[in-house]
Amino acid sequence: MLKNKTIGSMLIVAGTTIGAGMLALPIASAGLGFNTAMVLIVGCWLLMTYTALLMLELHQYAPRDATLNTLAKLWLGKRGQYVANFSMIFLFYALCAAYIAGGGAQLQERINTGLNLTIAPQLGSIILAVVIAGVVTLGTSKVDKLNRVLFSIKIVVLASLFYMLTPYVHGQHLLEMPVEKGLILSAIPVVFTSFGFHGSIPSIVKYVGLEIKTLRKVMIAGASLPLVIYIFWQILSQGIMSQEQLLQSEGLTGFVASVAGIANNASVSTAVKLFADLALATSFLGVSLGLFDFFADTFKQADTGADRIKTALITFIPPLGFALFYPQGFIMALGYAAIALVILAVFLPVSMVYKQRQSVEKEGYKVRSGNIGLAIAALCGISIISAQCLQMAGLIPAIG
Repeated sequence: MLKNKTIGSMLIVAGTTIGAGMLALPIASAGLGFNTAMVLIVGCWLLMTYTALLMLELHQYAPRDATLNTLAKLWLGKRGQYVANFSMIFLFYALCAAYIAGGGAQLQERINTGLNLTIAPQLGSIILAVVIAGVVTLGTSKVDKLNRVLFSIKIVVLASLFYMLTPYVHGQHLLEMPVEKGLILSAIPVVFTSFGFHGSIPSIVKYVGLEIKTLRKVMIAGASLPLVIYIFWQILSQGIMSQEQLLQSEGLTGFVASVAGIANNASVSTAVKLFADLALATSFLGVSLGLFDFFADTFKQADTGADRIKTALITFIPPLGFALFYPQGFIMALGYAAIALVILAVFLPVSMVYKQRQSVEKEGYKVRSGNIGLAIAALCGISIISAQCLQMAGLIPAIG
């Protein structure tokens, strides 16, 4: 049973990570050159895996069902709890709203095309939100089962894409140098957010139990699978066209059109669209599950049917409302997602672990590297926020 939960939890981590952000990687890394992009990707993977393990170090001293709200209050007091709550709610509501708006538009297009119907994008958003809310309300085990199916299909689609595009990869494109140094800084926040899964860690701990060795395997393997897939994805995306061609692709739509044109195969475009649908669904499941359990802990909701429905309404109604009536507001807010994620996934784990280690020495799992590792992680977080602020201020190039 534990082994079954372990595999499912690994796929929840990987499914949450390999989301729509993967599609943005080729756009974000356009102009960087393959080697530079690899350094950024591996660096962000190391940072996020390290801070995920820091979270496990904290969870062993807290109740099994503790969320970031409980951990922050335990180690950082009321002020830390407020910071944790704000960053969690801001980031996850923004992500959920973006998933509902984007996924609703995709669902509407599929229904209109496939069933020869005409429905509004808003109805697509409502259908998507209701379906995901229903699955999350039923519990982590149901999310696990659905995620396994969607993730398996997603891997098949990716394998098909790799098969179709590999013949068009040219080695000389992978050896090109960065076009502009400022683009390196611009790409950091996007690459960083493509490894974001930390909001779902408390849900996984609650699901698996406080088995630190098992949870450690879940975090490392769950984060490593996206790393491997991202590397292959970068080989394809940066190997089939030059840096100049990538820069000329106008956003995701232009990138997909360029790839399909080079391969001269309409199936490529279809596969990318299907992957986008699956990536959004698995990410939405992971993010909303983390937010659901966060609210259940914050408002002390019991694990009964009635209370779970109340928690679901708190989780899904606000982002659905914003997605329906003011979608652009949250799309703009996503520009600040990297800052909120740095607070959530870097600064809070580092500061909580530092406070915990300053207290009475306790036996148990401790992440290696000591205070030097904590300091390096904090400096990385500052660098990511600085890069995001410089881009917003127009001091370095914008991407996408």
